[in-house]
Amino acid sequence: MPTTTRATTETTGQLSVVRTLLRLWPYVRPVRARWAGAAFVAVLASCLALVFPLVLKWIVDGPVTERDPGGVWLGAGVLLALGIAEALLFGLRRWLVARPLAGVEAALRADLYRHLQRLPVSFHDRWASGQLLSRGTTDLMVLRMFLAFPLTFLIVNGVTILAGLTVLIVQDWGLGLVLLAPVVPLIAFCYKFEGGYAHASRRAQDQVGDLTTVVEESVLGIRVIKGFGRHRSQARAFRDLARTVRGTELLKARLLAGILTVITLLPEVALGAALVIGTVQVSDGSLSAGTLVAFLSTALALRWPIESIGFLLAMSQEAATATRRYFEVLDADPEDQRVLAASDGQHPGDGLRFEGVAFRYPDAAEDSVPTLARVDLHIRSGETMALVGSTGSGKTTLTALVPRLYDVTEGRITLDGRDITAMPRAELRELVSVAFEEPTLFSASVAENVLMGAPEDTGAADLEQALGVAQAEFAHRLPDGVGTEVGEQGLSLSGGQRQRLALARSVVGTPRFLILDDPLSALDVHTEAAVEAALRRVLADSTALVVAHRPSTVLLADRVALLSQGRITAVGTHHELLRANAEYRHLMSGEHTGETDAETETEHV
Repeated sequence: MPTTTRATTETTGQLSVVRTLLRLWPYVRPVRARWAGAAFVAVLASCLALVFPLVLKWIVDGPVTERDPGGVWLGAGVLLALGIAEALLFGLRRWLVARPLAGVEAALRADLYRHLQRLPVSFHDRWASGQLLSRGTTDLMVLRMFLAFPLTFLIVNGVTILAGLTVLIVQDWGLGLVLLAPVVPLIAFCYKFEGGYAHASRRAQDQVGDLTTVVEESVLGIRVIKGFGRHRSQARAFRDLARTVRGTELLKARLLAGILTVITLLPEVALGAALVIGTVQVSDGSLSAGTLVAFLSTALALRWPIESIGFLLAMSQEAATATRRYFEVLDADPEDQRVLAASDGQHPGDGLRFEGVAFRYPDAAEDSVPTLARVDLHIRSGETMALVGSTGSGKTTLTALVPRLYDVTEGRITLDGRDITAMPRAELRELVSVAFEEPTLFSASVAENVLMGAPEDTGAADLEQALGVAQAEFAHRLPDGVGTEVGEQGLSLSGGQRQRLALARSVVGTPRFLILDDPLSALDVHTEAAVEAALRRVLADSTALVVAHRPSTVLLADRVALLSQGRITAVGTHHELLRANAEYRHLMSGEHTGETDAETETEHV
């Protein structure tokens, strides 16, 4: 479980269930009338059950005592009519809540997904994907079930118990007090149960999130698992975690069994005592048989509302836990969409500048060495700059700062003289196109994956041009051409094919600024040469920063910047740096060819 989740668990665990669940009110408010109608119908149906004992009393003390068959049939007809009415009312309740609560769940899920898209990359660095998936699936299902059943019946059963106890006391206050005797110990046991069950419920739901993460990683990494023959060890790891979840669920079951035992036992003992006392009273004539029958029937009608208390409390705790987990994500601060700095105005020929840029990852210690320190670099308009450095020097981090996937800790970055913090993120990301080191594709068609990086008015001609630049004409040979679904993560394609589609996505629409993080690493020599030849035409119309590890990629650039230990230590042409800089000669010698710095730079995660 991520550190963030664990810390939040500790700070929110003591919030009351009611205060927590009240956070759902904005989602329930639009359907409150229909939900209230359903609750009223359920209360009416439940209270009808309390009329049965009164009819029985009338039958026993009237027609039965007076040996009146007609009256007995009349009473039986009334009981049948009450039963039918109760069944119809409960069916109506279900119909009333089904559609609106499905809408509530859909709204909760849509808000969660929308918010996830707006959260900064640093948030996603800290959180396991399985934890987020479980919040958007399992937790929301728990909330829908709670709103549809436990919440309604907490109200219904509460009203029913109060009405039933009132009827019992009116019928015979002495016997009524006998049945009320277990109330105080029941309240004490329920209070103790709530605390323990809340803790176990939170632990179980977090463990399910961890289990979801393992499943997701195993599915996405199935080639690695099979390639290294690790299926048995993965299965053992999954089994161990599943056993942990099982242990927590068994703990919940023991807690629930304990409270259900107490809730069932104490009222049953009180009912037995009332039965003995009532029988004695009937035998000595101080109580009518009909009154005793009605009293016991009413008490039996209250068995389900009373015995369901434990079950409803458990579901309320699980719903409260699910609500806390949901809002842990929704309460996370999204990327700040405000303009954070004053703009210096546009200077179309100024290009891309890094001025005194320093960066430390958000979760790094304040006294730790920053990933980047005092980076000063100017990429002139229309120029292509290659960025070279050893593993862990900060190349990928520097490229991530331009589209503001992270914000600089110190200094500033400008595009044509405009501080990027003075630009709306949407505008910035329209100007800057990025090809990341890892070519991520989505479960969509080739065309949809490529055009994801394009303006709204991009047409088929632009798509074809981008595919041509990336030497991705193979897309036309797929079963449905560019309409072919590439599957999850694009794993139906080769690594080189995925990288070419990712490159096509970055160059479609001829972007003003282009950031390429080692875009040709997965290509063979011949394809790389063809892509480089086509890419030169795109780079001629863009201001580009290209992370490079191989001399062939460096030769795409007009100049080269050497990044060493978080600083730019040299800038010049490829040949100038080969002559004057030993570190650059060492990097270009081939010993480090193909290395990337992503793994080292993400050790903070």
